Amino acid sequence: MSDAGSGPHTLAIDIGGSGLKASVLDAAGRMIVKRVRTPTPSPATPSAVLDKLADLIQPLPRFDRISIGFPGVVRRGAVITAPNLGTKAWRGFALQDEISKLFGKPARLENDAEVAGLGVIEGKGLEVVVTLGTGFGSAIFNDGRMTPHLELAHHPVRRSETYDQYVGDAALEAIGRKKWNRRVLRVIVILRTLLNYDTLYIGGGNARNITFKLPKNVVLASNERGITGGIRLWEDRVWHPH
Repeated sequence: MSDAGSGPHTLAIDIGGSGLKASVLDAAGRMIVKRVRTPTPSPATPSAVLDKLADLIQPLPRFDRISIGFPGVVRRGAVITAPNLGTKAWRGFALQDEISKLFGKPARLENDAEVAGLGVIEGKGLEVVVTLGTGFGSAIFNDGRMTPHLELAHHPVRRSETYDQYVGDAALEAIGRKKWNRRVLRVIVILRTLLNYDTLYIGGGNARNITFKLPKNVVLASNERGITGGIRLWEDRVWHPH
């Protein structure tokens, strides 16, 4: 554990399709303790995930507030879609309030790719963040501000395949790393044409499987950004619940 640093301290939670991760951040967004991780329960119902989170944070130091990144569309603290957890069970679930009640602290909830993006963007021009993991996460920022969420994961990218199906974890396992890398490169080209981004950041657990040389305006982002980016949900100029 590092020096605890100044408060307030923020419990940062990253909910993923394959793993639940958490750490506690100081006021500057630095992790004051090594992140903890546990596999996402299966089936990943809201109650099962909350129970796992309660166990996960037991060894962590005290905190004053909570940030949560969630793999799906969220609105006003509630889940709209959760494709890699099981949308039917999650639809309409007030996750922000339930986590706040569970841990007795105020909480703020946002899409996981947007939380990761807040931890990596420079705030200049059009910046796009994608995460390669169980599925495909995406977020778009204009001069440092989050734009309305665009769920690219479920948009067709090739024939009837969505981005989730085309470059998600199942595709990597099914076709192997060499073909998967060709697909990822094709996605980069598509996003450049579609969005004309200034910078594209690629994160998520499967980003480590990229073997090709990245274009000059494409950057690999640390998987820890899904944790450390949570500090920025508590900035008034960033937080605009929708």
